[in-house]
Amino acid sequence: MQEVNKTTVMEFVLLGFSSFHSFQNVIFCVVLLAYIICVLGNITIFVLVRVETSLHSPMYFFISIFSVLEIMFVSVTVPKLLAILIQTKKTISFFGCFIQLYVLCGLGEAECFLISFMVFDRYVAINNPLRYVSIMNSRLCYTLAALPWFFGFTISLFPIVETYLLDFCGPNKINHFFCDLAPVQSLGCSDPFRSNMTTIVAASFAIVLPFLAIVGFYIHIIYTVLKIDSRDGKTKAFSTCSSHLIVASMFYGSGITVYVKPKGTHYDKFLALIFTVVTPLLNPFIYTLRNREVKNAFIKVISNIIQS
Repeated sequence: MQEVNKTTVMEFVLLGFSSFHSFQNVIFCVVLLAYIICVLGNITIFVLVRVETSLHSPMYFFISIFSVLEIMFVSVTVPKLLAILIQTKKTISFFGCFIQLYVLCGLGEAECFLISFMVFDRYVAINNPLRYVSIMNSRLCYTLAALPWFFGFTISLFPIVETYLLDFCGPNKINHFFCDLAPVQSLGCSDPFRSNMTTIVAASFAIVLPFLAIVGFYIHIIYTVLKIDSRDGKTKAFSTCSSHLIVASMFYGSGITVYVKPKGTHYDKFLALIFTVVTPLLNPFIYTLRNREVKNAFIKVISNIIQS
């Protein structure tokens, strides 16, 4: 009789950056500081958009939703990274690993779709400025804000289930600082072909397709902007898109490298640092320092707080 379940692994060991043993405390301090700045920065943007009437527009509405996603995204991985940096025990339970894996993939894919919708908003604003308000009405904005969550957590379910169905009989050491698809799949005792292929297909839908949509939108945006006669008009149009372009480039660049062709290499965890720590840390600065309206709103709120 064939065994129904050969899984014997009850927990996984997250190796993290154990090879840099003498720098564990330094890495801990840097990551903790980055995490605090990231959370506070994204909370600041969310509050600014909610309290400042000058930011009550579709573009800033999507930015505020993106800030919430970023806070949740970093909170899935960074606290565990901080824990394994200072604790002797670097384990995570079997079910805890898959819960982290599912939430992380769901949020990550939701961000991919949301970034593409943010670029669509800029596309409409630049290519159809007279109809922008009627097209990007509140109903469409709320729909576009909800769809990334649905798409992300639905698409990510397939590779997670296929990975969960693998037999895990040992070893149980994950060469990463969180449970990620490729490192976990590489530990399976059974053939990981289906789970690997499902991961590639899911990544193609959730990462590559939104990325291609962004490229298509920006080609149209650039074409439209180049037809503007005024130099100031061109500068203003490009400035509204530059922040999105920088964020999208950093996030999609590392995401496509890691997930579209998952190999579970030693370098994946360093690439993962980019989209789990570095990009969320830089986003608040990108959206504030490169956006005059957000910067002015921040100064106004701070001034009101000081005066009161």
